[in-house]
Amino acid sequence: MAIRGPRLEFAVGAFLLLALASLLVLAFASTNRQFGGGGDTYALNARFSTLGQLRLQAPVRIGGVAVGRVAKIDLDPKRFDAVVTLDIDKRYQLPADTSAGIFTSGLLGESYVGLQPGGDPENLKPGEEIAYTQPAVDLIQLAGKYMFGGGSASTPATPTAPTNAPSPTEATP
Repeated sequence: MAIRGPRLEFAVGAFLLLALASLLVLAFASTNRQFGGGGDTYALNARFSTLGQLRLQAPVRIGGVAVGRVAKIDLDPKRFDAVVTLDIDKRYQLPADTSAGIFTSGLLGESYVGLQPGGDPENLKPGEEIAYTQPAVDLIQLAGKYMFGGGSASTPATPTAPTNAPSPTEATP
């Protein structure tokens, strides 16, 4: 039986610490967390009827470039819309007519908020709400509508007109 030296024990311990540190970095990267402070940001709100698979810390992008993160997701108790708070990097001052949409990168990729800046000379101020939004598209529901007709085969019944009223094509005297 060989006697373990202190150098071997130190090397094994250092290797284990390095492996644990690598796993920690991988865990942070896979959950979209960032190291350190997020830098200087300002908050904007956006109201959506459907969020799809949007999660906290999801990226906010303009033209594919990350300009912020989703900081908070709440439900408005009066209108029952999802209110998403976006932390936008202060380097990017967005026009007041900016629009926001929820998109998915790839078929099964992560959801993100895509911003489309407008041309208004006024900028959105911290805490303001983005007025123009587009909800997430549910791909499963969309595929179901395509596969099963989506309501094109069965149309809803139209209300009938009262019998004593003239039809729209009849001329009234």
